[in-house]
Formats: sequence, structure tokens, C-alpha cells
Amino acid sequence: MDKVRTLIVGTGAMARHHIADILTQQDTTEIVALCDPSPQQLALASALFEQAGLEVPTTGPELEPLLQELEGELDTALIVTPHAYHLKQAIACLESGLDVLLEKPMVMNAREARKLIKTAKQTGRLLVVAFPGSLSPQIRTAVKLLRSGQLGTIQSVNGFAWQDWKKNTANTWRQIPKLAGGGFLFDTGAHLLNTTCDLVGEEFSEVAAWLDNRGAPVDIIGTVMAKTKSGIYVTMHGCGESFHTWASEILVIGTGGLVRTGIWGERLEVQKGDPKYARGFQPRKVKLPPSLGVWQQFLKVRAGTMENPCPPEVGLRMAKLWDAICESSQQGGVPVKL
Repeated sequence: MDKVRTLIVGTGAMARHHIADILTQQDTTEIVALCDPSPQQLALASALFEQAGLEVPTTGPELEPLLQELEGELDTALIVTPHAYHLKQAIACLESGLDVLLEKPMVMNAREARKLIKTAKQTGRLLVVAFPGSLSPQIRTAVKLLRSGQLGTIQSVNGFAWQDWKKNTANTWRQIPKLAGGGFLFDTGAHLLNTTCDLVGEEFSEVAAWLDNRGAPVDIIGTVMAKTKSGIYVTMHGCGESFHTWASEILVIGTGGLVRTGIWGERLEVQKGDPKYARGFQPRKVKLPPSLGVWQQFLKVRAGTMENPCPPEVGLRMAKLWDAICESSQQGGVPVKL
């Protein structure tokens, strides 16, 4: 099988994490080029190849000239850049005939999401949003279980994520509103919003939210209360100023049992209402095969062996929710109807 030839757009810390994962999958993927306007970031990314005993790929500071230079030599692109650049860069890659894995959040708002969906349809290329939760075996299993009715009718969902995000992202683009589009609840919290939406499985009808910057340029802490069209009640809370840690919890309560998981799909526990499953009133761990990360799942979707759980419509779903959160918060928590 020919290796998938890919371009990495953005070579910051998160991109280097992805590159390290991809370099463990050299039997399936060849990284052909790196794109970043920062010589320092390119140097750090290039060092990963040198450490692995590999030739450093082609590098370039600008995307479109690189796409022109490598025309016919690329199959895919992985975009890991500040949020404000996602739309333009994803469109450029799609229109160049590449399948795209795009870091979260997909875009800045619902208007941009609709534009990107239109481009993906016009080009006929694959677009996957890199949400590790939705791409994980844990969340896919949880969704299947919830939709099967084995846990009854979903009644309520409670999600929570916390991290010492304010301190760790100070003086970076993540706290520049025009580049980031939001703060903790739109960055790390994007996983919380998306995975909760995935588990809920239906549109929201009403959203109320409160965001507080805690002295930063962007939101650091936030609470969301929402109701779905069928009457599921949902709460989501993000705390970006905690002690030195990062963690999450999502609890889905049904009339016949519950699911406990995390926003990244880092675990899955299930408790059924039948007494034989209620040993000690504790959920039971579900054992699933480990995942090598979002790139491996992207390749499965691209090969047609896995249905795409994160198409651009998923990005639109989250963008609509984020727009409503911002609108409600700006009005002091007044409920917004969707």
C-alpha cells in the first residue's frame, strides 16, 4: 500500500505532538512538508525528524506557495494553527485536492462553518475535525450504547473540564481574542462542548451561559445550561484556573443506566439499572483497544473502514452552540433560543 503523503500546516507544540504520533506510523504515512511562518517552530519540528534518523521534509513559511510547489505530491493536510486561520487554510488545502484533518475548534463561528461545509461539498474532499473524543473507541462505543436504548431515555448530562490553562497560555496567541476566538471554553473546552453534543445526539433548543475572564483577555471560567429539543437537560462547566492539572468528567444519566466518560474519550464506564450490574453502585469499566490518536482514526475514515464521526457538520454544531453561549453571556446569562 502506498504511503499517504501529508503536509503539516503549523508546527507549534500541539503540531509537534501530532508529528511525534505520526512518526510512529511510518508504514502508513510520509510527512512531505512542514509549513510555518516561524523559523524557530520549524526548527523544533525539524529536530523530531533528525532525532528519528529521518530526512527533514520540505519547509516553507507560507501555505499557498507550498501547495503550488508540491502540486501532485500531496494527498492530505493536517492543520494545527491558531483558530482564526483555520477557515482560509482549510479552504486552500481542500481546493488543492487534499483531504484535511483540521484541529479543533473547526472555525470561529457558524458563518465560517457554513462556508467551509460548502467548500468541502464543492471539492468532494474529505474533511475531519480532530476531536480525539469523537474519534475515540470509547465515545463511539458510548454513543452506540446510548442510541441502542439499553440505558433507557437520556434525562440529563453533566460535563466538567478543568486545567491550569490561564497560567500556561499567558502571553500566547491562545489569549489573543482575534486569533483564538474565545478562551478556555473555546480551546480545551471545545472538547467538552463537542463530546457532550456527541453523547446527547440532538440539537439544543435553548442555551444560557456565563463567562468570566478572571482578569485575562479571554474567558477563563464558564458555565452553560442548555435544553435539547426533546427535553434533555445539560450542564457544562469549564474552569481554566485550577491547580497544576488537567482532567474532565462527563456523566450521562438515562432511565435505565448511566455512562461516565471524559471529554477526550480517555475512559468509559457504564452502569445499568439491573441489580446484577449495580455492584457497589459503581459504574463498570469497559475495556476497549487503545487508539494511536486522531491521525490513525483519520486514515481509517479516509480508507473507508470507519464512518466519519467528525465531518464539518460537527464543527457547525459546535459553532452554533458557541455563538449561543457568547450571545447569552453578553446578556448576563439570558437564555438564547436556537
